[in-house]
Amino acid sequence: MFITVEFELETNQKEVTASCDLSCIVKRTEKRLRKAIRTLRKAVHREQFHLQLSGMNLDVAKKPPRTSERQAESCGVGQGHAGNQCVSCRAGTYYDGARERCILCPNGTFQNEEGQMTCEPCPRPGNSGALKTPEAWNMSECGGLCQPGEYSADGFAPCQLCALGTFQPEAGRTSCFPCGGGLATKHQGATSFQDCETRVQCSPGHFYNTTTHRCIRCPVGTYQPEFGKNNCVSCPGNTTTDFDGSTNITQCKNRRCGGELGDFTGYIESPNYPGNYPANTECTWTINPPPKRRILIVVPEIFLPIEDDCGDYLVMRKTSSSNSVTTYETCQTYERPIAFTSRSKKLWIQFKSNEGNSARGFQVPYVTYDEDYQELIEDIVRDGRLYASENHQEILKDKKLIKALFDVLAHPQNYFKYTAQESREMFPRSFIRLLRSKVSRFLRPYK
Repeated sequence: MFITVEFELETNQKEVTASCDLSCIVKRTEKRLRKAIRTLRKAVHREQFHLQLSGMNLDVAKKPPRTSERQAESCGVGQGHAGNQCVSCRAGTYYDGARERCILCPNGTFQNEEGQMTCEPCPRPGNSGALKTPEAWNMSECGGLCQPGEYSADGFAPCQLCALGTFQPEAGRTSCFPCGGGLATKHQGATSFQDCETRVQCSPGHFYNTTTHRCIRCPVGTYQPEFGKNNCVSCPGNTTTDFDGSTNITQCKNRRCGGELGDFTGYIESPNYPGNYPANTECTWTINPPPKRRILIVVPEIFLPIEDDCGDYLVMRKTSSSNSVTTYETCQTYERPIAFTSRSKKLWIQFKSNEGNSARGFQVPYVTYDEDYQELIEDIVRDGRLYASENHQEILKDKKLIKALFDVLAHPQNYFKYTAQESREMFPRSFIRLLRSKVSRFLRPYK
């Protein structure tokens, strides 16, 4: 099983100082990532790296011995060698059995799939089948295709220019689009609706209606970033826009949210996070831990509009009843993190935004812990030293570090594995001292 991990680096503009500009901050962030990767490599090398995925406990496979001649023959069909590994020949190449390696597709052929033994001939071989570029991975790279503004019966040369009043924006097509509404073009071979002589020039967020010859706002769920278009682009996937007249794909937002959360750990996230959440949305979550477990929550930061009188808010309480015990409630932006335990054994959580607001929102992680540790957890999260230092605050904002912290809080005996030399680099010494005093005192046998 091959598992790919993607690292996403974020740099904060607020970290920029007179002595360290944005480029300097980026380099610092990259340095922290390289340091984390070195720690990961050490753990793998010492066979101390374990992974739990979909309920399975996985170990990292040991590095295979150097490939022998006999092993070299064991690669699958359409695979060549890259060092000691078998890899599929990429698109634009094929596997040559005689040479036992991947070869570029020869002139006049193409291949748009990986791991193939041959390349496909370009349509209409001969003088029109010559390639524009070597290593063609798509049929469109075969020579002889009709260009934008042109067409033919099969999309290949010889080609004709699009007639007046028509246009064609793509290569290799068999017809041209009419401008519609009796509109003409200034010349043959038009490549865009913008070449059609419309009565008005529509701005982004609008499309030209050839029946009424007016500009119409793009409906909800669509957008148009360009001038002079006769259509709008649909938002991808399950996303939609807050209003009509949208001009950019970034205005397409995912509205999915809410539901029952996992028993042991998870997070509450505003829809479309880290992008701005949609206007006029409502999300409801429930956390119902197993017996004898309580809930710990961390709010790293939360961004809600401040110009509205609490039109957008996040609330956590025992039930949906407004009279039930409330654990947390806010309608403001807070960039300073906070950790707290639930005042009830289960939580009902609601986020609501009004019709005119939108902001970045939040991603709030939680973990459940054995109620026997209640005294220890309360002692930690109520200690002002947890939030006093900027280094400590960063721990509550770092996804990797918060996961390690949750591991300690959910299972205090695991604290000792984070005091190992390679793990000390994860947390500031002041933070280790803070935890040590509390965990050691709590786990000390009663006399």
